[in-house]
Amino acid sequence: MDMQAARHFFSQLEGDYTERLEAIAVEIERTGTYTLTTDELTEGATLAWRNSNRCIGRLFWQTLTVRDARDAETFDDVFEALVSHLRYATNGGKIRSTMTVLPNKFRLLNAQLIRYAAYESEDGIIGDPLSLTITRQAARLGWSGAGTAFDVLPLLITDGREVRLYELPDDAVLEVDIRHETYDLFDGRHIKWHAVPAIADMELEIGGLRFTSVPFNGWYMETEIGARNLADSDRYDLLPLVGASLGLDTSKERTLWRDRALVELNVAVLQSFERAGVTIVDHHTAAKQFKRFEKNEHDAGRDVTGQWSWLIPPLSPAATHVFHRHYNDEIVTPNLFARSGCPFSAFQAKAKEESKG
Repeated sequence: MDMQAARHFFSQLEGDYTERLEAIAVEIERTGTYTLTTDELTEGATLAWRNSNRCIGRLFWQTLTVRDARDAETFDDVFEALVSHLRYATNGGKIRSTMTVLPNKFRLLNAQLIRYAAYESEDGIIGDPLSLTITRQAARLGWSGAGTAFDVLPLLITDGREVRLYELPDDAVLEVDIRHETYDLFDGRHIKWHAVPAIADMELEIGGLRFTSVPFNGWYMETEIGARNLADSDRYDLLPLVGASLGLDTSKERTLWRDRALVELNVAVLQSFERAGVTIVDHHTAAKQFKRFEKNEHDAGRDVTGQWSWLIPPLSPAATHVFHRHYNDEIVTPNLFARSGCPFSAFQAKAKEESKG
């Protein structure tokens, strides 16, 4: 462990940390690493959100609640912490930005705490095609879903030696029925989506330390659901159904039926979340909030980093200021990173092989 990373982190905090850094140097000399206090972990996690280049919702970085669960010792402890996270974050629909930091010896095989299963049928995939591999993994462990398009997947928790399966209790998963107030977009089909977008496959770096299991959530921007999850051709692929339900001419692209269907699908998502009293933001408001974040950072003497291709919304991006400017994609720490494979590569390789069969 290099002291330079620790010094870099503490230099970003307010106050004099001379004595703390001296103690860290002694700890590193003795053990090869050091341990953050809960307060330091919280500071680092909020800075990591502020520095996340792909996130347009960073205006609220200081509101992140960090739950320190590094003392979890068993699979059951981890599951209890995750259920507690979801209940706290859901908050009856008034979504709270939350991160739970678990011990590095545990990880989730799930990419998100809540995601829908996928089943193969003669007519194609039922459910979310993105979940086909994890659904097969759950089935190998004895799980059997109801076979609908919106079956909530269980959590698969591993310590690198074994995988255990846990089903989420109903009160930890809030779902919203998606319904347009004017049109029947889905020809009578029941479409819904879950309220909390809790990412579970990222790693957190603070002061040279890596935390490899840190599920976290903000709240949804409507395009994540209406322009991606429900609309992408390799996900729920609902645009052809919505176009037909709206009576649009889908025989040629120049009618822009996809664009018109996409707008109404996103309108339905916004209307539905508002009707259910669940926090959500539209992409135009999110862009304006990001503009305020940019100003705040400029006023604080910090450069705003960002990955343009992720910051622009997938619907009408040119109608936002984000589309028309450049962002430096430099990585600043603390930050969140894609999870490295390492101890769990065997599970992932096996799942990949089986997905080919």
